[in-house]
Amino acid sequence: MPALDSEQGAHARSVLAALRERIAARGGWIGFDEYLELVLYAPGLGYYSAGAAKLGAAGDFVTAPELSPLFGACVARACAPWLAGGGGDLLELGAGSGALAESLLLRLAELDALPSRYGILEVSADLRERQCARLASLPAELRARLHWLDALPPRRMRGVILANEVADALPFQCFAVTGNGYAERGVALDANSVPVWAERKADLRLESELQQLSASLPAPLAEGFRGELCTRLGPWTAGLADALGSGAIMLFDYGLGRGELYHPQRDAGTLRCHYRHRAHDDPFWHPGLQDITAWVDFTRLAEAAAAAGLSVAGYCTQAAFLLGAGIEAELAREGDALEHAQRASIARQLLLPGEMGETFKAMLLTRDGVAAAAHAAFSVQDLRRLL
Repeated sequence: MPALDSEQGAHARSVLAALRERIAARGGWIGFDEYLELVLYAPGLGYYSAGAAKLGAAGDFVTAPELSPLFGACVARACAPWLAGGGGDLLELGAGSGALAESLLLRLAELDALPSRYGILEVSADLRERQCARLASLPAELRARLHWLDALPPRRMRGVILANEVADALPFQCFAVTGNGYAERGVALDANSVPVWAERKADLRLESELQQLSASLPAPLAEGFRGELCTRLGPWTAGLADALGSGAIMLFDYGLGRGELYHPQRDAGTLRCHYRHRAHDDPFWHPGLQDITAWVDFTRLAEAAAAAGLSVAGYCTQAAFLLGAGIEAELAREGDALEHAQRASIARQLLLPGEMGETFKAMLLTRDGVAAAAHAAFSVQDLRRLL
């Protein structure tokens, strides 16, 4: 791993000091979800709250919108049926650097399908500043539609809600199946006050969740299985449903349906950490300086959506979504030989199974009789049978 500079080292020490204090206050142990709340979201300390670059070549990872405007152009084509004719709004959750908002607005303008308002719900003050700086270069007509939110809108909106790589960032619990039942994997301090994994018997709530999870699988979770459970997906999805009066919610993230996610061969879980484009599985390496995520249980998302009155209108790989949304037409747009070559290179990263094409999934949730034409982006592949 790259060495830390003095500023990074000082920040890591501050986060570690806060973490030690939190663990001591909790009697020597905290759940992994509480650990994530601190090292990812604590004001001024957490990974998403501090000022270091997170996205792009200078950051820790690259999302699809960061690669080029190609992804955003395809999402714009998918959103257009809900926005064409005026009156619809667009709300993006966790807009990162603002790359997706930029490409979406520019392409929607060309498609004559601009939203009345483009809202960005961003919990990170640092990222909000970066978004404002990037989007300040948009034409005045497009900038006028932008506004930032601190919470979901109080009134139900009509249009589209977008969440690209947001669900994977929700704090999650870690568990293990032992000979004595279910254990929760949390965080304690070793003799040198360094954070380490520590297990304790799962409380009644987590045990009930895991019992229901295991019973829903083709084969029960076996002793030795370790994994992650994000119970916050349910309330999060319900909140999005409450914010949507009519229209759609589009979710893009890496993950699987429940049967695949908790398959016996995936018995070490899916927790991953990212620092300077290096992926590893040690969440205690310099807390506060790295991203920590786990794959999304799309079955839990679908169940929460159904409970909130939404329909799962589509579920497919990112590659299938992009093909359905017209990536071939986007590749064929005017440009010189260099531009076409660059687009083709980016398209390979977005589409190929060994890149983002199959690991990332797209899910469409709808409310109130949506026209069939709006589902075109999800017409190439239907994986709902795997949910």
